Amino acid sequence: MTASLRADPLQNLRSMAARDPKAAIKEAAKQFEGLFMQELMKSMRQATMSSGLLDNEGTQMGTELLDTEFAGKMTGLKGGLSEAIARQLERQTGLTRESATSPPANNTVTQRTPLRSPASASEFVARHTEAAQRAERQTGIPATFMVAQAAHETGWGRKEIRMADGSNSFNLFGVKAGADWKGPVARVTTTEVVDGQPRKLVQAFRAYSSYDESFADYAKLMRTSPRYREVVAQAADARLFAQGLQRAGYATDPAYADKLGRVINTTLRLQRSMA
Repeated sequence: MTASLRADPLQNLRSMAARDPKAAIKEAAKQFEGLFMQELMKSMRQATMSSGLLDNEGTQMGTELLDTEFAGKMTGLKGGLSEAIARQLERQTGLTRESATSPPANNTVTQRTPLRSPASASEFVARHTEAAQRAERQTGIPATFMVAQAAHETGWGRKEIRMADGSNSFNLFGVKAGADWKGPVARVTTTEVVDGQPRKLVQAFRAYSSYDESFADYAKLMRTSPRYREVVAQAADARLFAQGLQRAGYATDPAYADKLGRVINTTLRLQRSMA
């Protein structure tokens, strides 16, 4: 990741204001419009869709990230809200002529900008697609389905399994470390459904050196374990793939197939919007 991607958006605007105050105003106006469009998307979704009983944090996060992606595509269009905001800010700060070069006397533009932007679901999909495609060649499971399962298991990368020292285990699929696992292990507290009741248990999970290794190990598990033979055989269909994983006992959540199916649909919509 480059330094520019790591930088604080607020500091970026301050630096821009010092170099080119008019450009800073336009960027701030675009961010204001982006926030407005996100709230608009959220309000529209709430008005037209009811919350399902099978929704969970992963599916809700996927929906929110998808709304953010669509809001971003509708932000900054010619003749849009950001242009009106920029004109108003330019009048308020005296930057009404192209020749103006000095920054505004106060920090009105930068003080109201968001301190951080949400993680991008598209970024998650783009980051893992290549490894998923390699796993697809080994298993026949569509890469999209595997990326979606990784998104579901990790909350789109926001809740990845960590080692005791805080480092990343790179375990994207929540694969547990059984007696046959000889590699490093991450022990974390997780929620498992036992006898129909959710319980907090400390579980051992496999740890890898990279995301590529996680995808490769998942592909090996799907390809070689008799437990998942039916999953691989029906992998071309998203619904059958998700239901097969649940029947095979991949997770203890009785609603796993429904939740995974929703994340697969979100991932497919994201890929269409990125195309």
